[in-house]
Amino acid sequence: MIPRASRLGLATALSILLGACAAPAGGDAAGSPTQTTDLGCTLPTNCIRSSVGSAHAPLGFEGPPARAMALLRATLAEFPEARIVRADASTLEAVFTTPAGFRDDVDFRIDAERQRVDYRSRSSFGLFDFGKNRSRMAAFAARFEAKARQSN
Repeated sequence: MIPRASRLGLATALSILLGACAAPAGGDAAGSPTQTTDLGCTLPTNCIRSSVGSAHAPLGFEGPPARAMALLRATLAEFPEARIVRADASTLEAVFTTPAGFRDDVDFRIDAERQRVDYRSRSSFGLFDFGKNRSRMAAFAARFEAKARQSN
């Protein structure tokens, strides 16, 4: 058992470290993600994005953009920590909240011409995500692709 004074010191040091690492990743004062036109990542240590030919390829779909949106919504419904904050015919923005309360912004853009969905997942707080966005989007892609195959 760690003595109370040591736990307090550890908690204080952790708070200072996390506060020093805080870097705004976009969003308004209420913490809602702001709309972006570029799905790039400013910091590769707390953000991933899809790109053709990479380990995080865009999500593929067949049919009209409305089908891709339906697949995105159905896949997001399988993630209880996800909340859709904005959507229109070709974009969807969601926030994932970890059990520790950290928020990650995930942006999806449907490219109807290329039959793909580009995405970016980034931490709203801090310089590092310790692989959370990478693992989440790998799981999301697997579920999305399974749903796309089932509905063909």
